[in-house]
Amino acid sequence: MTGRLVQEGRLILLAAGFLTRLPVPPDPGFTPQRMAWATRWFPLVGLGIGAVVALVFWGAALVLPEWVAAGLALAAGVRLTGALHEDGLADVADGLGGGQSREHALEIMRDSRIGSYGTVALVLVLLLKAGALAHLGGAAVAALIAAHGLSRVFVVLTMLRLPYARPEGKAGFASLAEIGPGGLWIVLGTGAVAALGLAVAAGPGAALSALAAAAGVTLWIGAMLRRRLGGYTGDGLGAVQQLTELAILLGVLAWV
Repeated sequence: MTGRLVQEGRLILLAAGFLTRLPVPPDPGFTPQRMAWATRWFPLVGLGIGAVVALVFWGAALVLPEWVAAGLALAAGVRLTGALHEDGLADVADGLGGGQSREHALEIMRDSRIGSYGTVALVLVLLLKAGALAHLGGAAVAALIAAHGLSRVFVVLTMLRLPYARPEGKAGFASLAEIGPGGLWIVLGTGAVAALGLAVAAGPGAALSALAAAAGVTLWIGAMLRRRLGGYTGDGLGAVQQLTELAILLGVLAWV
């Protein structure tokens, strides 16, 4: 039992090291398989990221206008994650917006430079998230935490639903068989805890509205990734996280 707890603790640290810029000690037994197992803890790490971002928003909102507090909270999230998901969103927007074929889109997504489609997508998503936070009132803190946790649930579900689009570089991504024993239940259980917390803090209607919005966005972008790219990529998962996070915030705002 103790060995299993130590093992899972190391996988949580591995997930945290992948999703954040925290100085996590390197995994002594790292393998691509262990990285795949660690994906089951992405939602838990997301809840931790959300808690930090929510704390920044709450503290800043005590002394500053809520629009400014929202901007500071988003900046804290970008700093904590190293803009990992924002970069993915921009690359997907550039690739799907400018790519004339599957191969051309994947080639554009490899380019580290940001284009007009990526710039517009980032600006719009950040503005909408800041606007939602500025108007959520007392539900903002709970919505932030839930949005970061639940958005990583939808990231993992996208990995499990779609094939990987590139012929190379799959290490670190998981299929249903590779996520490990009980992995899907850990993902869904963490998501249920996040949704329950949101329901308690903002009301059951807000939680259902947020889940419905995020599910709809996930199905939409998943269908687009399958049709245009043949599956998901790491950048595609970043886009899923950013768009479902936004969908959850807007879903709560629409209800409250």
